[in-house]
Amino acid sequence: MTSARIYSPAKTAMQSGKAKTGRWILEFDRQSPRRVDPLMGYTSSSDMHSQVRLTFATRDAAIAYAQKHKIAYRVEEPHVPKRRRQAYADNFRHDRRTPWTH
Repeated sequence: MTSARIYSPAKTAMQSGKAKTGRWILEFDRQSPRRVDPLMGYTSSSDMHSQVRLTFATRDAAIAYAQKHKIAYRVEEPHVPKRRRQAYADNFRHDRRTPWTH
């Protein structure tokens, strides 16, 4: 029986934008381990499900797809970072915890 995980990807650390973060992805778990080709060093697998990534607009749509096709799934909730609002002028306050120096 195939199993899958449903998750919403996090924002990339390389850019400040939030592109491709509002969607949900259904990704199948690996059924067989990867193996290394002794001659060339390439990794390969006989599992074709590991190459499939399905994209959905909502979490409910991804769950409905998994239930319709009788796929065992687990949902991983997205981590929402805590944003701390701070003014630029706070960097130069006289009562900072650590003194500001060059």
